[in-house]
Amino acid sequence: MQREFLDFEADIQAIVQRIEALTGYPDGHRAEIAGLERELLRRRQRTYAGLTPWQRVRVARHPERPYSLDYVARIFTGFTEIHGDRRYADDPAVIGGPAWLAGQPVMVIGQQKGRDTAERIHRNYGMPRPEGYRKALRLMKMAEKFGRPIITLVDTPGAFPGIEAEERGQAEAIACNLREMARLEVPVVVAIIGEGGSGGALGIAVGDRVLMLENAIYSVISPEGCAAILWKDPERAYAATEEAAARMRITAPEHLRNGLIDEIVPEPAGGAHADHDAAAALLGEKLRLAVRALSELSASDRREARYRKFRSMGNVGLEDAPSSTPGDLSPPTDKGAGPSGSTGFRPAHAG
Repeated sequence: MQREFLDFEADIQAIVQRIEALTGYPDGHRAEIAGLERELLRRRQRTYAGLTPWQRVRVARHPERPYSLDYVARIFTGFTEIHGDRRYADDPAVIGGPAWLAGQPVMVIGQQKGRDTAERIHRNYGMPRPEGYRKALRLMKMAEKFGRPIITLVDTPGAFPGIEAEERGQAEAIACNLREMARLEVPVVVAIIGEGGSGGALGIAVGDRVLMLENAIYSVISPEGCAAILWKDPERAYAATEEAAARMRITAPEHLRNGLIDEIVPEPAGGAHADHDAAAALLGEKLRLAVRALSELSASDRREARYRKFRSMGNVGLEDAPSSTPGDLSPPTDKGAGPSGSTGFRPAHAG
């Protein structure tokens, strides 16, 4: 049962507390409890049908929202966690290992926050360090070697910005993952389950199918950071943050409309934090369907489609801009190439 409530959930909180009070005396209150549960469902549906972008941000960060390991426990079987990047250390902010999805062997990788203070510190609040991205890439290469589809669960406020992370090559680690994920020969399914913060999220989010939970967010910067940069007005910080959340278009419907994700995964009434089991059932079904569909394609077709998918992003509003080759999604030409006109980066292996 939900324990923490947001300010716009006040009426929901009152009903939940009333149900809990009556649960200890079920015999004489069964009818009342049933009526309250129906009313609770209606209130949750009505409240969550009209969330503002800033309210969705707060839901995405809800402390009771299911994290990667919660989904792994409910969706997958036989999960065996693998630790370490074989270069420096293990990063508890990134979890991953082989598992089974409805009888299909897969590799699952996720970003993990913490439930209490001790775990949040241990997991670095879900902010990966370079060794976390290198561990993720190690697991992806292992999956490719054994022909296992890859599933990544994105939930991070961003990559860790500490000086020690920069000294160990944070930017290089993320950039390397972007390049290598574009080249993977196995199916890659990405699910944004909570916060998708900037390059920290994108470091494990280059996939053939990008799913996004209904109340998740995906952005290049947090609304608070955007508001601080653009408005610089501490007296209206909260209002500016709400405005930034709306203008940044960080919600699932906006991203689907702009072609940045492929599908929205519905959440239970009241959000994923209200019912972990139902949220996992909804996500698990979408993951199974995506893996099945992608497995029917050839590796070369998947790589080409993946490349064009991400190559076309960022063209929103530029459709009418003058161009000698409108809509050209061909790979960039290497200016240092010889007369043969060889091209630069391609998702396929060199050769």
